Amino acid sequence: MTEKRISPKKTHLYDKHVELGARLVPFSGFKMPVQYQGINSEHLSVRKNVGIFDVSHMGEFFFEGPEATKMLDFLVTNDIEQLPTGRVLYTLICKDDGGILDDALAYKISDSKYMLVVNASNIEKDFEWVTSKNQFDCEIRNFSGETCLIALQGPRSKNVLEKLFPNNVSLQNLKSFELMECEIDKKSVLISRTGYTGEDGYEIYCGENAVHLVWDLLLENGKQFGIAPCGLGARDTLRTEMKYSLYGNEIDESTNPYEAGLGWVVKLNNPDFVGYEKLLKIHSEGVCRKLVGFEMIDRGIPRKGNKIFHNGEEIGFVTSGTMSPSLNKAIGIGYVLKGNSLVGDELEIDIRGSYRRGNVVRTPFYNKG
Repeated sequence: MTEKRISPKKTHLYDKHVELGARLVPFSGFKMPVQYQGINSEHLSVRKNVGIFDVSHMGEFFFEGPEATKMLDFLVTNDIEQLPTGRVLYTLICKDDGGILDDALAYKISDSKYMLVVNASNIEKDFEWVTSKNQFDCEIRNFSGETCLIALQGPRSKNVLEKLFPNNVSLQNLKSFELMECEIDKKSVLISRTGYTGEDGYEIYCGENAVHLVWDLLLENGKQFGIAPCGLGARDTLRTEMKYSLYGNEIDESTNPYEAGLGWVVKLNNPDFVGYEKLLKIHSEGVCRKLVGFEMIDRGIPRKGNKIFHNGEEIGFVTSGTMSPSLNKAIGIGYVLKGNSLVGDELEIDIRGSYRRGNVVRTPFYNKG
């Protein structure tokens, strides 16, 4: 009996990517653009000017009700109780054993309404998990299929977006990790100012009835600022230069926040969230391995899964690696034993059967200064 193949889903901007000549690949169940003109040029456009990404494959869950705050505070590791309305918070969803089920962004739209943005590969798993944990007066709805998301990233992203809202004081005053609701051509949109590239940037959430208009307006108004459509390839090199974790690479259910360098989003002052007891124990006892950034000394580009050695002894593995377009250096991220995690520690990376030298460095690899 032959196994039925499931065709990748398409975002509502799929036809736009085809028109722009994008190379499309399967990613997290979707057919997504990996590049248009080239990863390096798209990467540098974001660093120097502005880039536009279709990230509509991401998942959006809405929490609404009198106990929405209590529900989210119980579900995630960061402090939702202290989150002001109109703010966005990076957080983790952990299991009872402290393993990371997903990382997410929590949007406080009002005192009784939140949006939780999760990774595309985890939408079904996450939704099943959050609904199973709901013991509160809170309705949880999955609007991932109806919500479109465009990311505008780069030092000139504000210039581009302001052309769409020339007299909007709220947008002009929007600070990092804040959100606002407004309209474009009488269509509702939600705009936030976060990002996944290390540059200033915005996210525009809207329905399928508005996404083509928003995409076209941003591209048209961005021409004078050197805007470039960007694919997942540049998104990955940009976040790697910042040592931002990618689910399935740096973090997953087998990793905990402390070894991943994400202990700062675990608020142990709140003893009532999923995974608290285990995370408190890990925090108290310490970790055996740490996630580090390293640069290559020898020629060779590290890739996910490469083993890491020190003096011939295996001490870890690579989670992400690339040739940095900004630095023109081969860089990588990986887990190593705690005793080999200090800046300057030398490592050997097994690249295609050859040991190539690298050393642990301070991160992020790329600094705008």
